Amino acid sequence: MATYYYALASQKFLLEEEPFEEVLKERRRDYAEKNKEIDFWQVIQPAFINAPELTEAKTKAPEKNVAIISTNKSFIVWVKLRLEYVLIGEFEAPSDTIPDPLASLG
Repeated sequence: MATYYYALASQKFLLEEEPFEEVLKERRRDYAEKNKEIDFWQVIQPAFINAPELTEAKTKAPEKNVAIISTNKSFIVWVKLRLEYVLIGEFEAPSDTIPDPLASLG
């Protein structure tokens, strides 16, 4: 089991108002140049938010949401500082309640 960290925001904010895809694209390029394995993912309508242990986060989450998920806590803290209007947290997976940390409901 691994610890995953996330930054969750509305799709409109993260994908339209704050086109974060460019940041992720640049980070992927940087990782490729350094032969570093990708440790972050963008998931639209992430399934993990429905886990019972994340009930509180789900109540705060926008209806149409997107998550940046990473095994690198520092990256998620940086995302929070960069974007401000995101909900951050963590979870353990795979588990009985979160079998696939990158699963999407959409």
